[in-house]
Amino acid sequence: MEIRHSTESDLPVILSIYAHARRFMAEHGNPYQWGPTNWPPEALIRSDIAAGNSYVCIHEGRIVGTFFFRYGKDVEPTYREISDGDWLNDGAYGVIHRLAADGTAKGVGQFCIEWAFRQCGHLRADTHGDNVVMQRLLTKRGFRHCGTIHVEEDDYPRLAYERL
Repeated sequence: MEIRHSTESDLPVILSIYAHARRFMAEHGNPYQWGPTNWPPEALIRSDIAAGNSYVCIHEGRIVGTFFFRYGKDVEPTYREISDGDWLNDGAYGVIHRLAADGTAKGVGQFCIEWAFRQCGHLRADTHGDNVVMQRLLTKRGFRHCGTIHVEEDDYPRLAYERL
């Protein structure tokens, strides 16, 4: 597998991966994280691509996964306030969001998370309380649950994770 920046020409595949992910989450007890709002919206994905923060995972010559990654100090505004706990470190960090795979290759999520961690050595992520699949993946990859954050997209709190 390999990771590269997404391009505008990747958009149809990225949109189909997110559609697959919404169905998968709904079928596995997590219908509210992305389903009701048809998240993520195409305009946001286009913006992420233009800013150089959207990535795709390639396996055997085709795109099998996608995610958002960015690194810096306070790069995620919703992470400034955390309840029911604290972040492990307040230095610059990478953030991975909107991780999704098309279901055709094993280990895509793990590969993307490890790639992102290698870029910065300090990674944060969050997920919906019903997203047990992502919670298990993050825990398996050495993340610690640090508390709860809130996002602007909906009223559901998110479980916040960090790995140093």
